[in-house]
This record gives sequence, C-alpha cells and structure tokens, in this order.
Amino acid sequence: MTDFSTIYKLSLVTVFGLVQACSSSCPVLECWFVQEKAGRGGGLTAATSQEKSLLHIRTDAHSRSAGSQKVPADINPDRVYFVTDPAATLCHSSLNPPRGSVNKPQCEINPFLPQPSSLKWAAPLTDSALSPVYLQADWFSTSYQGLKKQLTVSSITRAPTASKEHDVILTVSSKTVSVKARLGEPVLLDCNFWVDPTSPLSGSGFAVEWRYQFRGDGRLVLAYDGKTDRLADAQEEGATLDFESLHEKGNASLILQEAKVRHSGLYICTTYLPYLVAQVAMELEIVEPPSLSIYPSPLPLAVPGQTLTVQCEASGFAPLSLELSWELKGADGSSRPLGSGSISGHKQAWDGTYSQTTRLELDTTALDLGRGGELICVAAHLGGTRQASVTLNVIGFSAPSIEDSMAMVGVALVLYGLIKFVSWTVTSSGSDEAATKDKKDK
Repeated sequence: MTDFSTIYKLSLVTVFGLVQACSSSCPVLECWFVQEKAGRGGGLTAATSQEKSLLHIRTDAHSRSAGSQKVPADINPDRVYFVTDPAATLCHSSLNPPRGSVNKPQCEINPFLPQPSSLKWAAPLTDSALSPVYLQADWFSTSYQGLKKQLTVSSITRAPTASKEHDVILTVSSKTVSVKARLGEPVLLDCNFWVDPTSPLSGSGFAVEWRYQFRGDGRLVLAYDGKTDRLADAQEEGATLDFESLHEKGNASLILQEAKVRHSGLYICTTYLPYLVAQVAMELEIVEPPSLSIYPSPLPLAVPGQTLTVQCEASGFAPLSLELSWELKGADGSSRPLGSGSISGHKQAWDGTYSQTTRLELDTTALDLGRGGELICVAAHLGGTRQASVTLNVIGFSAPSIEDSMAMVGVALVLYGLIKFVSWTVTSSGSDEAATKDKKDK
C-alpha cells in the first residue's frame, strides 16, 4: 500500500512538471532569413534574397529538446538555428501561439556587421581602435513581432563561425507597440534592453536614444549617455526617463509628462553598445473626443411652415476623422435620423485639435415634425460617440394629441363647474333678495 502511494505521488509530481514545462516552453519560430545577393554592383540598390528558416528558442544552451522536432520540408536544414536567450524575452506567450494556430508571429533575421559606435552626443563607447577578438564570429540581427501587437523585440545574436548555436547578446523590447492616450495625460512608452552579462561588451557603457517620426518629419526627443550619465542638449521639454531603473534594470521607457496632439506618430527606441545597436518602434496616437455645442439654445417656438436653422459645433477633437449627424426623438420616445446637414470644413486650433460645424435646415412642414421633441446632434469619433440635445417645440399643429385632448376636456370640466358655481351663487343671491323684499312689503 505504501509503495502504491509513493508511485502515485511520483506520478503526480511528474505530470505537474510536464504541464509546467509545456506552459513555460519557448517557441519554435518560422523566420525569414534576408540577406543581400552577392555580385551586384555599379552603385545600384543591392538585391536581396529570402529563405525560410527555423529558430529554436531556449533559455539554456544545454537544452536540445527542441532539436528533436522534424524540420518542415520547405525549410533548408542549413537554415535551422538554436537561439539561447537567458533573459527569456523571446519566450513571451505572444511569440508562442497554440499549435495549429493560423495567426503566427512575424520574424526576420539578417546578417549583422558589428562596428564602432560613432555617436556625436555621447562619449566614445569603444576605447580602442582595434576590434576585439570577440567580434570574430557570425553576428545576426533579428526582429520579432508578437501576436495582437503585444510585443516587439530586436535582438543581436552571436554564433561561432559557421555554427548554428546562437547566443543572444543584446535585446531591446517593448510591450507598448500601439498606444492611445488622451490630451493632457501622462504617457509611458515601454522600452527595455538586456545585455548578456558574460559578454565582454557588457559594462563598457551604453547609450539610449529616442526619436520621433511622422509623415517624413523627424526629431530627436531624448538622448542619454549612460557612460557619463549625461543627457544630450536636444532633449524635448516634458520628456524624461527613470534613470535609476535604467541603470539597474535596463528600463529605457520614455515618459511624456503631458500628451499633446503633436506627440502622435512613430517613436523609435535605440540602444547602443560598443560595436552593437538594436532598436524597436512603436506607434502613439493622441485621441481626444469632441465637445458639442448647439446654437441657438434654447430653440425658439416653431409653427407649421416655418424653417429653423440649427448649428452644432464639434470642437477640441483629434485625430481629424469625424462623422456628424442629426436625430429627432419624438414625444412618443421614437427616434428618426435627419441626415448630416450641411457640414463645414475643418479648422485647426493652436493646440493642434480640430473643430467642425454642421448646419441643419428644419422645415417644420416638409419634415412632418408633429409637436417636435428632442433634437440631437451626434458626433462619431475614434475617441467615442458624443451627443448634445436641445428641445424643439412646434405649436399650432392641426391634429391635437391625446394629451392635449385630455387637457382640453379637463379645462372644459373646470369651466363647466365654475359656470355652475357662479350660476348657483347668482340664483341663490336673487332668491334671498326676493325673500327680503316680501318681508318688507308685509
């Protein structure tokens, strides 16, 4: 009985270990190996070739369990690589979809040539003009895009010449691939880097640079020299880093203290090491819904045959795309569309936000507005749908409503009662006067 209990416990431990191993397993990634074709010159843009490759990601260089898997028929065995990532950044769940999943992460690997950093705003990261022996190897740059934009990673790997064993030396990653923020709110753009502590390039200094790009326009947002603990003079106002976390954990996240419309665009986080560089890009979009105002408010009383002009102004919104429309909610609670009206062009304010106006011509007869109701201006925007309303009263219509009919009956009953009361009072008063006169005559 004791032996059975022991076997049972061991079985449970084994099953638990297998489940845990499967849940924390690193992915096997299909990747495009892209490189320039040899033999093309004459100053023309070099042609490139693409080959399917397979990356077996692992956290321990001695783990070769992934290698037992069969290589797909459409992949050259020479393009199968084993990538050791001790930081486990490449083991993120967004890079490891369920087996049989149609959607797959994006991956591209390119040959990489280490070269000295030549940053003008930073201290030299390479003290010697001679390249270290450590660089005499095969180097590769790989970019990864996780599912649902949960993660983007750029890594630099090193492999002994003609070897398939790749070691991650530098990774730069972000979990904020696409960010939306409201005006005036603080914004955090995530960027983290990891350096192999066993590499000779570790501890030789680093530099971090944030750049902005939008429709061909670019600018330097922030640049930091980690070797001398100095910021470049071109730092943008309101942009900063957590410098303590940067040095302790490689947290190079950009903090924008107050979001403005001009902050919308592409941000590139670049990390420099001696001879190595890697970067990730992320999108920031400032989304601010409009404020609505209706003029005139309140609306004047309308009569059948009259035409009222009503305007609705949407202001303070970003980005530019906006849809304006009108609705009428009747006294019975039913709603019906009145169209978009006459829409003006966009105007841009000093803070970069936009405004737009719609004008509605209300013909009380042609539109069959009945007794009126609630006139509603609707603005559909990326930041959400907004509404503003005003009361519309139409008087002098031909067919009274049930409520009006009941009110008229009530008024008639009150008038009838009042007439009866006056008549009774007059009659009673006349009778008293006649009785008094008869007494005097007697």
